[in-house]
Formats: sequence, structure tokens, C-alpha cells
Amino acid sequence: MNKKAFIFDLDGVIVDTAKYHFLAWQKLAEEIGVDFTPEHNEELKGVSRVRSLEIILGLGNFQASQEDKDKWLHQKNVDYLAYIKKMDESEILPAVYETLTFIKEHNQFIALGSASKNARPILEKVKLLHFFDAIVDGNDVTNAKPDPEVFLQAANLVGVSNENCIVFEDSQAGIKAANIANMTSIGIGDASILKEARYCFPNFLHIDSSFIDTLLKD
Repeated sequence: MNKKAFIFDLDGVIVDTAKYHFLAWQKLAEEIGVDFTPEHNEELKGVSRVRSLEIILGLGNFQASQEDKDKWLHQKNVDYLAYIKKMDESEILPAVYETLTFIKEHNQFIALGSASKNARPILEKVKLLHFFDAIVDGNDVTNAKPDPEVFLQAANLVGVSNENCIVFEDSQAGIKAANIANMTSIGIGDASILKEARYCFPNFLHIDSSFIDTLLKD
């Protein structure tokens, strides 16, 4: 049996930091006079901070200098960090800890592939950092999902071929990136949105050990 690499996205898969991103972006949007709703926030899933700001400015047909953009990106991150500073183990999404434990007990690689530039401090806050054999985040890549760079780097770090990698993602962009990389894509969320995923589950409560066993033997 070939050793597998299980690559996890962070936001919306391991922890729900999307709510904190939303609050920080909403605060910024209000300050510059742009209406920003939870529905708009769905468009930001899986995309970079810079691209997220461009989407928000586009909602208000807002033109801005690079100086203003840099200032707003910094302010958004300051506000976001203030929220995540209070995170603890209670923020781990249901059954994620059990899934990570099962994979580790079966001597498989676990990696992170996230656009977040705060992935390491978040994993430390929720006490999951020790599970990960490799971490690739927004500080390590130049191309955002659906470019597969983040997943390719993770696979390379643990020395596992693409076809032996399993990716857990909650965004369309992330699922596309996994598929482009010829990795097994598993959507976590709404199947009607993540329809390009090879498998899809509402959350990890619906993923049992027999399914993970099947992936190990595939």
C-alpha cells in the first residue's frame, strides 16, 4: 500500500475562521462605503487577500490608489488577527480532531495547503500544529487557487506523488486546484456548490473510518 498524503485547507475545513474574515472585511467595507453581505463573502472563499480586496472594491465600483490598498490590506489583517487571538480548541470543527487522529494512527502524512497567511498561529492556538508533517500557506506561494501550487508544494514536502494525495477543501477554487493537480478532491460543504469534487460531505461528522480506509487502499 502506497503511503498517502492527506492535505487539508484551513478556513472552513479545520476551523471556521471565515466568520472572522467576514467581520474584518465588513468593517473595512463599511469604512469605505461599500455594502458587503454574507452572500458577497462567499465570493472570497479560497482567494487571496489582495484578490478579496479587489472583489470588494468592485462591488462599489471603487477606484483606489496602491497606497490606499496597501493600507486597507494591513488594517484588515490587524482586525482579523485581533479576532483570532482569542481562538482556542473549541473552534475546531466537529470530528476534525478525530479524523486527524485516525490518519496519524495509520502512519499517513498530514499536510496543510491554505491561502491563509496566519495558518501557523491559528494551528498553534487550537493546538493542532503537532499533527502536520508539512505546512504550505499564503506566505509560501505566489499563485492563488485554483492554481495547484499550494498543493503541489505540500506533496513535494512530504515526498508523495500527486495521485496519492487526498485534498479536503470547502471552496470551488480549492476543488479545482486539487483536480488540476490530479489529486483526490473531497469537498466539505454544499454538494451543489462543490459539484466538481470527487467526493463531498456536509462536514467531517459524515466521514467515517471505513471511508478513510477505502482511500488508503485505493
